[in-house]
Amino acid sequence: MNTDILINKAKERALNGEIPDRQTILSLLAIDPASKAAEKLGECARDVAAKVCGNTGKIWASIGVDYQPCTMNCGFCSFGEKWAVLKSRHEWDTDKIAAFAKKLASGGAKWITLRTTEFYETEKLCALARKVRSLVPGDYQLVANTGEFDEKKAKLLLKAGFQIIYHSLRLREGINTPFTEEERCATLETVMRSDLDLAFLVEPAGVEHSNEELADVFLTAMRYEAKLSGAMARVPVPGTPLYRHGAISERRLAQLTAVTRLAAGYNAPDICVHPPSQLAVEWGANVLVVETGAIPRDTDPLSEEWNDFDIQAAKAWFHKAGYDV
Repeated sequence: MNTDILINKAKERALNGEIPDRQTILSLLAIDPASKAAEKLGECARDVAAKVCGNTGKIWASIGVDYQPCTMNCGFCSFGEKWAVLKSRHEWDTDKIAAFAKKLASGGAKWITLRTTEFYETEKLCALARKVRSLVPGDYQLVANTGEFDEKKAKLLLKAGFQIIYHSLRLREGINTPFTEEERCATLETVMRSDLDLAFLVEPAGVEHSNEELADVFLTAMRYEAKLSGAMARVPVPGTPLYRHGAISERRLAQLTAVTRLAAGYNAPDICVHPPSQLAVEWGANVLVVETGAIPRDTDPLSEEWNDFDIQAAKAWFHKAGYDV
């Protein structure tokens, strides 16, 4: 099929609320990110974004709660105990987290995420959520990004004030991670059956991942009814096993984002790109992440925004791309 026809049909299906078949997604992913066709893909994705998300740019703020070695040893994560790349252990106290959350919410963040390591206690996380809710006013949604959990814990998270769970089936789950696909999908199933919404990005995308792998993870997100999707590139952390692969280009990340935009349509109207990319915003992403604290893509707990990317920068990028904020 002619590439222009392929892209135009994908755009039409997105606006009709249809999720494309796997082969269409593979064909879109196969477009050379350096080509004119990729620019056409990005333009069409941006047109779709203008309609399905009301042309509104949104900020996802994430606070890393605890910074400590993790025995799960995922190959891309700086927290892996085996990699010994952590320079310190740290856990932010409640007042510090609330202060960060207040700064982010008052700046206009749509979501405030509390991100923990795998075995952080659920009751402790719930207590933290209640504290943040009591101290931080604002029209934001509270997100949990934590370890695996069952229906009982899902109810506790919901009661504590969380509305959204960030969870994914990572690329090469069970190969670059010690988790099985069944374990990760059991938690996704729990979220889908609860009153919690799901955010699920295609991640952590690297140069070694095939189009088939990328497409299948995206379709998994749709199967579990993710309300927010998009693409997250793997950040190479020195000392971790996957560092040797390097990182995908910004144009490839923007392309992945554009494909998720066209493939998700109205099913997941908010499409996120991470790390932040101006080009990806121009190619259909309407969500950018501002993060601080303990970050699995870094080797030190941060007291300011990661890579100096703050709310003001995010708003400027959205305005430049023609979004309302």
